[in-house]
Amino acid sequence: MTVAIYPGSFDPLTHGHLDVVRRAADIFERVVIAVLENPQKRPLFTTRERVSMIQESLLGLDRVEVATYGGLTIDAAREFGAKVIVRGLRAVSDFESEFQMALMNRRLHPEVTTVFIPTSLRYLFLSSSLIKELSAFGGDISEFVPAHVVEPLKQRLGQPGGRT
Repeated sequence: MTVAIYPGSFDPLTHGHLDVVRRAADIFERVVIAVLENPQKRPLFTTRERVSMIQESLLGLDRVEVATYGGLTIDAAREFGAKVIVRGLRAVSDFESEFQMALMNRRLHPEVTTVFIPTSLRYLFLSSSLIKELSAFGGDISEFVPAHVVEPLKQRLGQPGGRT
């Protein structure tokens, strides 16, 4: 069985993330969405909240599960029994840094391969930080994130009465 992990902070989860997950699930027998617990980053949502949002978004995807990890992604891959790390790409600028990380991971653990999945064109511009900024200023984020993410995001950013 080929296990892949799709690591990230997912703060918040976007339709771009889900696009990559669905496509990875079509390729690999098991996909673990690995939510990073990084005390040096200051995520908007707790790890538990992010995991819950992801799980709610995955209803109907049988071969996908959600887990958390801290530390190096390559170590998490080995911990989850993954031979593949899935990374989503939006633009050439993503490729440069992702390629560098893939080479370092390969150097550390050659048995784990990184696979790049370019996001669909309709999500090419999406990023969690862009969604947070848009929401903070009352912009409509409903087409960019799952429906159950909209209100918590607006509330967390002080926009409980903002537009949806």
